[in-house]
Amino acid sequence: MATKHDQILMYIENLPIGDKISVRSIAKTLAVSEGTAYRAIKAAENNGLVSTIERVGTIRIEQKLKGKIENLTFAEIVQVIDGEVLGGKDGLNKLLDKFVIGAMQLAAITRYITPKSLLIVGDRIDVQRLALENGAAVLITGGFHTSDEVIALANELALPILQTTYDTYTVATLINRALTDQLIKKEITTVASIYRPFSETYSLLATDTVGDYKKLSAAVKHSRFPVINEHRRLVGIVTVKDILDKPASMTLDKVMTKEPASVKKYMSIASVGHAMTWNSLEIMPVVADNLELEGIITRQDVMSNMQTAQRQPQVAETFYDQIIELLHPSEIFPEFYSVAYQFEVSPQMTNNLGTISFGVLSEAVSAACQRMLQATHQRHSMIEQINLHYLRLIQIESQIQILPRILEIGRRSAKIDVDVYANHVIVAKAIVTCQILERG
Repeated sequence: MATKHDQILMYIENLPIGDKISVRSIAKTLAVSEGTAYRAIKAAENNGLVSTIERVGTIRIEQKLKGKIENLTFAEIVQVIDGEVLGGKDGLNKLLDKFVIGAMQLAAITRYITPKSLLIVGDRIDVQRLALENGAAVLITGGFHTSDEVIALANELALPILQTTYDTYTVATLINRALTDQLIKKEITTVASIYRPFSETYSLLATDTVGDYKKLSAAVKHSRFPVINEHRRLVGIVTVKDILDKPASMTLDKVMTKEPASVKKYMSIASVGHAMTWNSLEIMPVVADNLELEGIITRQDVMSNMQTAQRQPQVAETFYDQIIELLHPSEIFPEFYSVAYQFEVSPQMTNNLGTISFGVLSEAVSAACQRMLQATHQRHSMIEQINLHYLRLIQIESQIQILPRILEIGRRSAKIDVDVYANHVIVAKAIVTCQILERG
């Protein structure tokens, strides 16, 4: 039997293109809670079924099909390779689907050339022409040129033909790095991904009264609302504490908290979650640069998203991933530690003196503390502060053992004492403060 979440997604998928939906309408039509409806609509947006348009609302759209390469245009390729455009400038803003290296015979290469791809090739005019005729753009390496005929064909088909002085291997490496960066950026969740847009947000005007607050609060079962002016700009936030013992006729501009903390859509969820937990904020208004209210973000949604993100495998590896993937549980450690982790110092982890980089050791210590909290207390966390001190230099190929031990732990934070051993000798000490993420 399908869950309520799945039922909502099926309902949305069967809606006509262009239909407007909202949390309230879905909740009423399908007899589900607004929270369930909201999460399903966000899932539908991530799946490309709906799109939220400013001042319009959430609209059913044609499902977006994701290509193999996200948001990378031929114009961006030009910047990556420090290249020059020889022809086909009208096609620079097209997205590419893949790139192919033309290092084979003409007869064999045809099956690899597909529309929206980029063929990387040297001084082979016949292959360049073949690529354009099959809908692919061309990148000529080694500083070689091409014929006027090929340039004319590129202009006619609006398919870029690019040139770079780099060799094929260097070009492929540069493009791969650009693709990896794109994937990493895509994986970093921002406020824009999970905030509740204005059309789904309850707000009050500064000229509204305490009585208006009480009516809205009773109707929607919420106790915190952003306060806006007639131009929809954020001017405050009002909670149940602000209106206690205040007459019903008093306007909200006299009781609200002015200049409240707010966030922008481009901000990362991690930074917003830290601010909300540190300041005990349940909601934060999401505003544009001119302070126009664009929606709200709740602490519950932030924490749920961060815990989900920590459980997901990454598509693209960051330097952090490369460091911590070498960190493994250690089976041998002193009795007064509950867990231990170990790794070997590889050449890539060292500085110019041949000893482990301070940044690498900091990341390893941080990861060990987070894993320990998850293993022993089933809690996800963020590193808030780390004080790391070397006692001895840690040489290349040393066997490192990281031994974290909880000093104190509360509902919102934990303080951890860490001993670092190399070849059975203590070489570093750290005190780490972690912010505990609330259970979603």
